[in-house]
Amino acid sequence: MTDLFGSRDTGSATDAAMKRLRGVIEAITFHNPENSFTIAQMHPEGAKGPVTLVGSMTLRAGESLEAEGEWVEHPKFGRQFKVERYVPAYPATVEGIERYLGSGLIPGIGPVMAERIVERFGAESLEVIDQQPRRLLQVAGLGRKRVKMIAEAWKQQRQLRDVMVFLQSHGVGTAHAVRIYQRYGDEAINTVRQDPYSLERDIPGIGFQTADQIAEHLGVARDAPSRVRAGIRYILEEAADDGHVYVGLVDLQSAVTALLQVDESLLAPAVEQLRKDGDIVIEPGSGSSDRHFRTNLHHAETGVAADLLRILQEPGPSLGKADQAMDGEEGDEDVKGLAADLGEDQLRALRLVYKAKAMVLTGGPGTGKTTVTRHIVDLLERAGLRVLLCSPTGRAAKRLAEATGRDARTIHRLLEFAPAEGGFRRDRDNPLEAQAVIVDESSMIDVSLMHALMRAVPDDARLILVGDVDQLPSVGPGAVMGDIIASGVVPVARLSKIYRQAGESLIIANAHRINGGEWPQMENGREDDFFFIEEDEPEAAAQRVEDLVARRLPEGKGFDPHLGQIQVLTPMYRGETGAISLNQRLQARLTPGRAAHAVGDRELREGDRVLQVRNNYDKGVFNGDLGRLSRLEKEDG
Repeated sequence: MTDLFGSRDTGSATDAAMKRLRGVIEAITFHNPENSFTIAQMHPEGAKGPVTLVGSMTLRAGESLEAEGEWVEHPKFGRQFKVERYVPAYPATVEGIERYLGSGLIPGIGPVMAERIVERFGAESLEVIDQQPRRLLQVAGLGRKRVKMIAEAWKQQRQLRDVMVFLQSHGVGTAHAVRIYQRYGDEAINTVRQDPYSLERDIPGIGFQTADQIAEHLGVARDAPSRVRAGIRYILEEAADDGHVYVGLVDLQSAVTALLQVDESLLAPAVEQLRKDGDIVIEPGSGSSDRHFRTNLHHAETGVAADLLRILQEPGPSLGKADQAMDGEEGDEDVKGLAADLGEDQLRALRLVYKAKAMVLTGGPGTGKTTVTRHIVDLLERAGLRVLLCSPTGRAAKRLAEATGRDARTIHRLLEFAPAEGGFRRDRDNPLEAQAVIVDESSMIDVSLMHALMRAVPDDARLILVGDVDQLPSVGPGAVMGDIIASGVVPVARLSKIYRQAGESLIIANAHRINGGEWPQMENGREDDFFFIEEDEPEAAAQRVEDLVARRLPEGKGFDPHLGQIQVLTPMYRGETGAISLNQRLQARLTPGRAAHAVGDRELREGDRVLQVRNNYDKGVFNGDLGRLSRLEKEDG
């Protein structure tokens, strides 16, 4: 039998443990299109019944394949074959050939026609279809049109097999090979040969490191210009993932040479070529302080600045009596009454709304940002303005709606994101229908999303950005709110006084102490809401967290972890106190014995709290959304 996976050193313990199965896929039990994780039933050659395959695969019922992997024992679902690599394969027996042809995988051949073909050509049936398809005219019921259709379908199947064999022979894992074929189709081999670094740009989940390994397999030189350019792109992308919009020249040189282990002299021509190709933008500085941007981020940052100036400079609608009232002149008594319960810093913030087309309202927890925002909405609406409210996340939008009593949407929904169109319907050519736009939790907005929002704000509209500049920065690149404040161009209202109700919270008081460089209070009083509990060992700390969530807080404070009243934050994923381990501990305590379903190497149970970690615009769920699994349903195969 031909080794579909290519020659390998089989002396290692890992390779020695690998097993191979060849057979026909009878059914697809589960398939996740996002990561290609699949559970399938395969009937191996020579076996009495089907076995369960699990792994990253894209399969169809009736397909024949050769899979390499290992047998594992799942605690709930029993013995499974965990697939590490696989390629489409052709059955070797007459019975297998007939089952394969009759599966419906090849258009034009059903069970009856498969039986006729095998009866006529026997074990040579597949070779006839592959090499001499015209001989199929000897089979009763097959005409020229149908034979042509069968030959074309078979060619597509053979191309898929060739692509998978090529990719896996050059170190590409199964999951990545599937994505590559889905993206490039029959051109996959040529594309990867000509520019393996295109994979990092085009294939989700393939970064520079993987593309570099493939390039090495293909014989690309370590000092090849294409490799240096790819390394520069990778460093800029890594910087963006860390929140940086640009990288200085010295830092870029240091990072790229360390990554690629190449001479620094290769960088200048590679950078210049990337600039000419439009991949990067360089802002010149003095000496060696040039700033290197990914083009899209430079466009977003300069776009935000330009749109803010546009909004500030264009005149807006008059606020009439409301304007007079806030200046202490004769005017609308109702408007004056709205502000009667506000502190002086809050009143200054309200006055600024009527003096500036765009402004920032910032302050720490408990300083009354929500109260001022509610009054701003009331005053603008009393002046006859159409006001739109939005936040970067669904949770924040919900809180804003509850606080103001008005509709509030996520920025994506406000801008009418259209997945099929790959962008927002609201932009400069189709602006928002508003005379005032209020944006809450602005510190969470990265530069790209802020750019999209600014583009859609009409020239004559007022813009109010609300948020705590001292909060954690946005997940995406840029520190937009902080940069806007630091620019000095946009007027800023700062709230600093902690008001009575918030002042009773030790959490809020300590937040302000920490921001001010002071040590927090840690008396751990029975009536306090801030406690400091110290543990030296990770295991003991994890046990303490588990006990707090599952027993002490529900019994002592009446908080229900199932209703989202308790949240655990940890700065890492791995280790005893990392998110993975803590989630497993808490799942075992909070949802024991519930209906469960395996997803990869994890298990989801009814009642589990879940966090959405990526935007899915088609289903209306977004990064950061929290919820509970109320019911698990088995997806039809």
